[in-house]
Amino acid sequence: MIKNIFETEVANEIVDRINKLKPTDKQHWGKMSVDQMLTHCNIAYKYTFEPAQFKKPGTLKKFFLKKFVKKLVVGEKPYPRNGRTAPDFIIVGDQDFEKEKAELIENVIKAQNLGTTYFEGKENHSFGSMTAQEWNNLFYKHLDHHLTQFGV
Repeated sequence: MIKNIFETEVANEIVDRINKLKPTDKQHWGKMSVDQMLTHCNIAYKYTFEPAQFKKPGTLKKFFLKKFVKKLVVGEKPYPRNGRTAPDFIIVGDQDFEKEKAELIENVIKAQNLGTTYFEGKENHSFGSMTAQEWNNLFYKHLDHHLTQFGV
């Protein structure tokens, strides 16, 4: 069972893990640097809180995403190491570690404060309407995957 990131203690646990990251941390797998990973994780929240920044998928692509990708992203099964990343989530070049870290902490706290009521039935940019449990799984599973990637 995936932990509930909308619970204060779980959100605080994630924030504590983020705070343990250092700009010199090396990944245990994958290609992203720690600053790129922070930016990458912030994209999921930008998709949620600022969806107008991104081009909406067309009808065919949205059907494909809902039918074949959604379950992998919001289901209970952990992400595999070295899995494929959607183009909007690929980060290149150096990023501002401290800025991205602070933004990610703000995003985790914002989502936790909004809580399950806010997220129940909320539209996702790629997957359509989602339950609060699906939002929880998306947020927690993604963060846990990448924080584990960097050993925290």
